[in-house]
Amino acid sequence: MNERSTGHIEVITGGMFSGKSEELVRRLRRALIARQRVQAFKPLADTRHAPEQLITRDNRALDATAVGDSADLRRKLHWGVQVVGIDEAQFFDPGLVDLAMELADHGVRVIVAGLDQDFSRRPFGPMPALLAVAEFVDKMHAVCVRCGAPAHYSQRTAGGGEQVQVGDADSYEARCRRCYEPYRPSEREAAGS
Repeated sequence: MNERSTGHIEVITGGMFSGKSEELVRRLRRALIARQRVQAFKPLADTRHAPEQLITRDNRALDATAVGDSADLRRKLHWGVQVVGIDEAQFFDPGLVDLAMELADHGVRVIVAGLDQDFSRRPFGPMPALLAVAEFVDKMHAVCVRCGAPAHYSQRTAGGGEQVQVGDADSYEARCRRCYEPYRPSEREAAGS
């Protein structure tokens, strides 16, 4: 098998609290056990944890490099990398799709994790295009906090109406289709207080 035939793109997607980052870290750890050259990246926009680590909700950590955009990620790639993991891909620019394709075409296994939809249930960032070009897609589900059904939506519970708002359990909940409600900012939030 030539090196070119081993590259591919894997996408792990779904709503918040569904285990996307946990699955990404699990796959990257397995690649490290197999003694493959691995690099993990995350966007600078994700300020919830240390910039030099991917940290999952169950407190597993993996060394990572925080980057501003796809061009910055490209500059920080090491020669000979075999597996590239990218967390929170929805925060990246559209150039991430071309970079993932180029890496896969050159024999690199690219594993991307990110939200496929924003809090309004609209396609989010480069994720729809990544889903279209990926060889493997895993759609993860959380548990609806209201009824316990499989949850695919990220219900915003606090904050403004802008698409990008980094948050966690303080501003979002996992919801199923039946329990999802369109977000409406409170009067205080709408007034900018």
